[in-house]
Amino acid sequence: MSGDIIQVVADRKHVSFMYSYPNYIPLSAPSVERTVGAVEPFDFDRVYGAFWDTVIQQEGKAVVRRSADRYVSAITD
Repeated sequence: MSGDIIQVVADRKHVSFMYSYPNYIPLSAPSVERTVGAVEPFDFDRVYGAFWDTVIQQEGKAVVRRSADRYVSAITD
C-alpha cells in the first residue's frame, strides 16, 4: 500500500497523516478516521512511504490503526 495521506515516518514504526506534506497542513481527526476506514477492508502487510527506505515491512495494517489512534489522541487532547 502506498499513498499521499498515509505516510511512513522516519522511525519506520509509525505512519502519520497530512492533508499537505509540503505545506505542513495536518489532517483532521474525522478525515483520519475516514482514511483508515477506507483501507480497513484490505489485507496488507507493507506500507511504502514516498521516500527511499521508508517502508514498513510487516504488520502494516496494525501500524496504520495504532498510528491513527495515536494521531487522533494527539490532536484532540
